[in-house]
Amino acid sequence: MDKRPRIGVTGNSRRWAPSWVCTRLALFLVGADAVRISVRHDPGEVDLQGLIIGGGDDISPEHYGQDMDAKVKPDPQRDELEIRWIKRALKQSIPLLGICRGAQLINVVLGGTLHQDIRPLRVRTYNRPGLMPTKQVRLESDSMLASLMGKLRIRVNSLHHQAIDKAGENLRVVGRDLDDIVQAIQATDKRRIIGVQWHPEYLFYLPGQLALFRWLTQRN
Repeated sequence: MDKRPRIGVTGNSRRWAPSWVCTRLALFLVGADAVRISVRHDPGEVDLQGLIIGGGDDISPEHYGQDMDAKVKPDPQRDELEIRWIKRALKQSIPLLGICRGAQLINVVLGGTLHQDIRPLRVRTYNRPGLMPTKQVRLESDSMLASLMGKLRIRVNSLHHQAIDKAGENLRVVGRDLDDIVQAIQATDKRRIIGVQWHPEYLFYLPGQLALFRWLTQRN
């Protein structure tokens, strides 16, 4: 019998971490085991078949050349940890799924930039955070996400105030909201990389969102 694939999941180090619990459940439902990675959870030299860079606090502006005096909530230790893991995944061709902050950090590691605060850019969408799928996202018809979701317009949740501005090297924007703010990216080469600005771990009850986790566990 084949072993269940092991998927690394980065995130905060708090004992009670709802994102970790929901991500672990989503991976269990698609036949994978989650391996927690944080500044307090060292998995050692574990062999991973996929890596999720989870959501959380803001990325320190030093990593993408923005205002160091801006009002952000950085987590320097986590930045350093996750940047190391992203580089390891890229070097070893480990499939990557970036969630919210995670999508932003993958983009930054590959040379992209961020909007430090998208709230002034909001016209047609709300600034209010929420876990329910109330925000509309348009997907590119030839994108992997459109294939996974089975549709070009989806509803997602929103917990962020930063977003991708310029896409990094060999990354392509494949989803935007009604204000044209980036909501999804994917690799343009053979690397298996998807980044989403929303939180699919809280929407795993929707088939299209669960398909994201299934995609990460596929062996080819």
